[in-house]
Amino acid sequence: MQQKDYLLREIEKIALLLKMIFNKIAGKEENYALTVENQFEEEKELLLHETGFNIDVFLLIEESGIEQYISEFDGIRGSNIELLADILNAMGGKADSVKTMEYLKRALALYELCNSLDKTFSFDRENKIREIKSALKQHLMP
Repeated sequence: MQQKDYLLREIEKIALLLKMIFNKIAGKEENYALTVENQFEEEKELLLHETGFNIDVFLLIEESGIEQYISEFDGIRGSNIELLADILNAMGGKADSVKTMEYLKRALALYELCNSLDKTFSFDRENKIREIKSALKQHLMP
């Protein structure tokens, strides 16, 4: 029982942290003194410090290892995976072309992981997947 309470608190803590990061990156919290890239770097450090989740390492692992890497973090489950995908998707729209591809590929993989883990269909998630696939195709075409 105590371990279940701990796990629920960790999941809630990470959800709040991911929502805060997404709001900053998506521009819902204005801070004109910082660029989007600087904000993202700060938020990556916060995520690493608070949870141990390293986005830079996550971007480097093989696609087949994504689920394994995610499963190593107690608080990153269910809707938190989708929040992380939202963050990467938002950064994919704001980064240079090489980083854009990596962020979008990882966001797509996370949304698809959510689809495989979630028992309910999400139109919103499917729209995000469709948009990312379209953006990736446009980057591949000259």
